[in-house]
Amino acid sequence: MKLQALTDTAGIATPYDTIWATAAVPTKPPQGIERIMLAEDKLYVVLAVVLIIWFGLILFIFRTDRKLDRLERTLQERLPEANTGLSS
Repeated sequence: MKLQALTDTAGIATPYDTIWATAAVPTKPPQGIERIMLAEDKLYVVLAVVLIIWFGLILFIFRTDRKLDRLERTLQERLPEANTGLSS
């Protein structure tokens, strides 16, 4: 493949994108496991399961944080004398 020069005939630099705009994008057919996953839309099932797992982890962390905040507030209300001794 012959590469074009970065400057045109007038000596003005051409943008990088214009060099590759006319080049063909190399594509190859799916092979191996990719072909199997794409043939029966299993890839989308795997992506959906991973997305559900991520949402579950985020929900778990959020709920645990809320419960810890509630527990900390409850402890501060029940032990006010311990809090005043720590602040001085």
